[in-house]
Order: sequence, then structure tokens, then C-alpha cells
Amino acid sequence: MKIAVVGAGLVGSAWAIVFARAGHDVAVFDAAAGGAARAATLIEARLRDLEAAGLVASAAEILPRISLAATLAEAVAGASYVQESVFETVEQKRLIFSALDAVLGPETLVGSSSSGIPASAFTEHVACRARCLIAHPVNPPYLIPVVELVPAPWTGPDVVPRVRALMEQVGQEPVALTREIEGFALNRLQGLLLAEAFRLVAEGIISVADLDRTVSAGLGLRWSFMGPFETIDLNAPGGVADYARRFRGMYETIAGARGVELGWDDGLIAEVERQRRAALPDSELAARSAWRDRRLMALMAHKKDESGKA
Repeated sequence: MKIAVVGAGLVGSAWAIVFARAGHDVAVFDAAAGGAARAATLIEARLRDLEAAGLVASAAEILPRISLAATLAEAVAGASYVQESVFETVEQKRLIFSALDAVLGPETLVGSSSSGIPASAFTEHVACRARCLIAHPVNPPYLIPVVELVPAPWTGPDVVPRVRALMEQVGQEPVALTREIEGFALNRLQGLLLAEAFRLVAEGIISVADLDRTVSAGLGLRWSFMGPFETIDLNAPGGVADYARRFRGMYETIAGARGVELGWDDGLIAEVERQRRAALPDSELAARSAWRDRRLMALMAHKKDESGKA
């Protein structure tokens, strides 16, 4: 399968590695003078680093799959999927989607790397809009695999599943949102944590260094291999609903102090519990907790080893 990467900065270059690493031919186009050449140098250096870390078998085998296209039309010719990664402004994205619309094949899908601008802001005017969506990575995507897939109101019903299948095939971890929302999911979560971090520093409660340590040596250790719902599911004997009942009052007080309504009503707790029990039956909670502990042991052993090397 041929993939086109349009926009060859840090994000676009990283995407080229993702697709080529998975065995696809990748055509890279960048309209900026010298942009594609700079991308080629960066891609080769990153692939050498990945090889040295044992994360790819051979940089030399991957590099020939990546080519530099002289024009946008050349880049997208015969491509099944285009990953757009141009500068993040509505104006720039509208311009590139207009240009893409003129040269795309009739079946080509287009994902935008936009980290916050919804696809509805820059695809409404193009004929190919039903084949467009957000495919937002965390940079660099060749190391951090999550990709947020966010449809515009006019994105075709088969597009998210098809792009999700592609992302899984190339080794990413796609997550699908049902509709557009400002900041998507990842940045909304990050933004709220950052907001509270800034407030705690502003109020003199904690230093910047100790706040960072709270996450890196606390929350972040578990979050590196499981999410917040699984984390609390394993933090009470009866699972997530038990946790919510035990600590809802405390979290309501904290939220109220910030002028926010917590919103953990019984119906929502029941829905979260239903989804968690579908993923992990009650009978397996203890075994999963033991798995968590073994994962933490391995992570701490790795951190200790790396600290010793320093």
C-alpha cells in the first residue's frame, strides 16, 4: 500500500517512519523550500536511533521505502491514505485540503494530524470531505502509539473503521471519538491536569519540581501502562463502582472548590462499571492487580537500571 505524508516537519517525518516501518511505501511532500530534504535527514537519523535501541531491525531496509515527492500530485498519486501534517492553522489547512481535493484519487482517505482544530473547520468546502477525518498523534508517533480518530459531521460511516484498521496494522493504538469536541480527548485530559498543576503552584501548595515528581513518581507510573479507569478499578476490592462510592464525596469536595460539578451520578457509575466488567470480570480483579504489580516491578527495575547507567 502506498501512503502519502503531506507536510514533512517533525510530525510528518515521524509519520513517515511509522508507515515505512510497517512495510508501506511512503511518499513525502513538503511545500517549504528544503523541507523535504531536511525531513530526509531527520528520518534517517531517527531510524538509526531506533535501530540502536533495538526497536527496528534495520534502518537500511526501511529507508528505501520512503521517497521525496516533487509535487503534491506526485505524492498522492496511487496513495490509499494521506496523512496531512502541515502547520496548524485553519487557513493553512483549508489551503492544503483545497489542493488535495484537486489531485486525490476517488477512494483515497485523508487524516489530519491536527491536535486541536476539528476537521469541520477546514474540510467543509472540499468535495472529498466525506473521506476526511482527524488522525491526531502524540509526537513522536513512532514511539507513542496512540492516535485519536475524530470524524467531522460529514465523515463517511466507513472511514473511521477503515483508518482504525490501518493504524492497527502499522502498530499504532487508535482511539475513536464519536464526534468532534474541542481539544479532542487527550488534550482535554492533559489540559485539566495542567490547569490544576498551575493552580497548586500559584497557591503556594507545592513547588514545580515536586508537582512534576508527583506525576512522574506517582500517577505516571501506573498510567504508563493502564488508563485512569483501570487504575481505579484495581484500587478498591469491589472494582470501579466500589472506588467511586468510597471516594465520590472527596472528589465532589475537590471539584466544588474549583467551581466544577463532579457529575459522578449513580447512572454514570453504573455505565463505567458495565464497561469495565465487560473488559474484566469481577473474578479476575485479583489476578489483574497482581499483573499490575508485576508490571510496576519491571518498570521500577528498568528505571533503577537506567539510573545506574547515568
